[in-house]
Amino acid sequence: MLKYSNTVLINLIIASIIPFLIWGPFFPDLIVSISALFFLYYVFKNKNFYYFFNRPLIIFFIFCIYCILISIFVAKDAMLSFESSLFYFRIGVFSCFVWYLIDKDKSILVYFYYTIIGCFLALVIDGYFQYFTGETIFGFKNIDSSSSRISSFFGDELIMGSYLSRLFPLLFALFLIKQKQKFEIYFIALLFILIDILIFLSGGRSAFFFLNLSTVFIIIFIKEFQKFRLVTFILAIACIFILGLNSSKLSDRMFKTPATNMGLIKNVNEPTIFTPQHDSLIRTAYNMFKYKPILGHGPKMFRVICKDKKFATGVSPCMTHPHNFYIQLLAETGVIGFLFLFSAFIYVLYVSLRQLRSIIFKKERFLTDYQVCLLASILITVWPLSPNGNFFNNWLMITYSLPIGFYLQSIYSKKPIK
Repeated sequence: MLKYSNTVLINLIIASIIPFLIWGPFFPDLIVSISALFFLYYVFKNKNFYYFFNRPLIIFFIFCIYCILISIFVAKDAMLSFESSLFYFRIGVFSCFVWYLIDKDKSILVYFYYTIIGCFLALVIDGYFQYFTGETIFGFKNIDSSSSRISSFFGDELIMGSYLSRLFPLLFALFLIKQKQKFEIYFIALLFILIDILIFLSGGRSAFFFLNLSTVFIIIFIKEFQKFRLVTFILAIACIFILGLNSSKLSDRMFKTPATNMGLIKNVNEPTIFTPQHDSLIRTAYNMFKYKPILGHGPKMFRVICKDKKFATGVSPCMTHPHNFYIQLLAETGVIGFLFLFSAFIYVLYVSLRQLRSIIFKKERFLTDYQVCLLASILITVWPLSPNGNFFNNWLMITYSLPIGFYLQSIYSKKPIK
């Protein structure tokens, strides 16, 4: 029986998700699944449904039920579709569990803060070592030497930039609420600069875009440490500019190739959405959506139905997912499922405009700086105009559910973090 009187061990286990995400999806997903089951047991045993009775969670659970229903009644392969839909609810339960743990013991914030710093510092050391030597500290070679991309401890998975960019706003949020020594501020400033540059060196175009998007959002809306983040970002961009001049492969990948594909630079070929491969996947998914616009084809069905000649188009029409959350939901869950994610985007826009209005007309801020950083984490998840991974991917689900737990606690809790 899990005893909730002492949460130290539980806090350590939950914070261990951060390093386990570097290792792979298995252990983080195991922690999330077991945590969700234990928390559900706790909630029903004590009849403490407070954490589930809020609008975002209610909408999320409706979406989960909807996905299960279309897996049963619509999907071509129900068992395959169930792999994505049946236990998707655990992500929302886990976010509530994080909220509960923060309410019960604020020391979990410290655990997360130092865990993220430790992981980021390890990636910085190993990532730069790989950049300058061509191999990691443990002897792993560059796996994509043609574009000078580095992956550090992620090995064959080129997702280091995604990991850093998605967790960076959470790190900044925790930094803002922590009592800081002067030397710690200088250390974090240097770490921020090195992380910004490392995300660029990772060659992840979406990750670099998410970094810029979240950084600009944070700089506009926070009050304290606004100049701090602005200066560190400018210094990082200056270093990136110099590195780009010295590495034509990397600069071509990050800037010239996307601009050419989208027609921003004169090109003999027709403009494409992101890249020819992305364009092909997105158009195939759109053809699937037009065939079943209301309910879609079922979660995880893109990889099956994209092979159908009446949908497939372009140079690379078939993969496990179409590399954009919104077009994936349109193809797999139809307009109804799409509205779930789109409503989250509208919420972020609404709160952002309310914050901007408050700053301009009332000379105050509706959201705290801590909440702004957490909202930035949500923004880069729901942003529609960028390539993404699989919406139902376990690794991605965990990276975007963590900040949501912190944000829900700050908005709906009786004991919010300021």
